[in-house]
Amino acid sequence: MALMKIQLNGNPHEIEAPLTVSALLESIGFGDKPVVVELDEQALFPREFPTAIVADGARVEIVALAAGG
Repeated sequence: MALMKIQLNGNPHEIEAPLTVSALLESIGFGDKPVVVELDEQALFPREFPTAIVADGARVEIVALAAGG
């Protein structure tokens, strides 16, 4: 598989192509955590994670949601 370069939370990151947002989340340990994802400056609904494709050069921002007081 070819490696692609993306920006993940502002940092360079290499991934195997092709990859969905769900697969990316799984690969970095966020597969079962509540997160907000922005792909190329567009916010995604969680229902879009399995079909949204992370392409070469994509900018991905991931924010983990945490409850607390």
